[in-house]
Amino acid sequence: MGNSPHIRWISEPTLVNPTVIAAFTGWNDAADAASSAVQNLVKGWGATALAEIEPEFFTDFATIRPQVRLSDGRIRSIVWPATGLWHVRSAGSDVILILGPEPALRWRLFSEQIVSVIEKYNASLFLTLGALLADVPHSRPVQLIGTATDDNLVDRFDLQRSRYEGPTGIVGVLNDACSKASVPSASLWAAVPAYAGQISSPKASVALMQRACDIIGTPAPVGHMMSRIDAYELQLNSMLDDDDDLRAYVSRLESMSDAGITIEDDDDDFDFDEDDSQLQFDFAMDSGDDAPDPADAEMLMEEVEQFLRDQDK
Repeated sequence: MGNSPHIRWISEPTLVNPTVIAAFTGWNDAADAASSAVQNLVKGWGATALAEIEPEFFTDFATIRPQVRLSDGRIRSIVWPATGLWHVRSAGSDVILILGPEPALRWRLFSEQIVSVIEKYNASLFLTLGALLADVPHSRPVQLIGTATDDNLVDRFDLQRSRYEGPTGIVGVLNDACSKASVPSASLWAAVPAYAGQISSPKASVALMQRACDIIGTPAPVGHMMSRIDAYELQLNSMLDDDDDLRAYVSRLESMSDAGITIEDDDDDFDFDEDDSQLQFDFAMDSGDDAPDPADAEMLMEEVEQFLRDQDK
């Protein structure tokens, strides 16, 4: 099965023009939202192992270390941080799921492995998931950014054409590799609260899962995650209860969100650095009748900026 020495095949399914969904831990995965989304798609769909990309050529084991596991409490084994691939036949179409650590080495060679799988199964779409830190409140719906370079995908799935220039991560490299291979590709990014970047966000994961499944045309298997969202919001609400300044800051973010002030993938509105999953942005204002006065928005932004300056970090 296949000729690449870097792919270890586990099964040989018959798939018809599958959609490939990929996420990687690391800089493109703020609050573990993207990797958790793919992990829960694998679990929710009961996906079957397809292959592994051997980590030896692509991983810095001093940074992402292998794990020691005990079987029966006495037999030791090493679990290496490989990139896993799974397959599933969903209600909408066949799907291949890819999850692993962002490679540290030989990105072009790594991309060739992914593209070879895409071409082997004649995939109809390569969809990457990511998450970034932004000034958004945890108590409001998750804001998603969807980008593509193909005009047909932009129109079909209501995406935006990315105009980002600057450092990129493996997600950007893979999308470029797909473009050169004439494979349709798109990216979905969830904005997670910057003040809670170290807390895993099931809320952002569910938003990514639902949007990805909308594109595929199948319901998202998110039922088992709803209780996690409740626990996540309770945890952050408790954190706000202990910090008056943070509570006031989040209240301002909520006011902006309620007024229709959102982040948008527009070079005039923000600069998106994929490399460290940060979103540095101004707010783009809705043109509806209830849009806030620009002076009020400017005042709110000044207060937010002052709060950030006052923080220890």
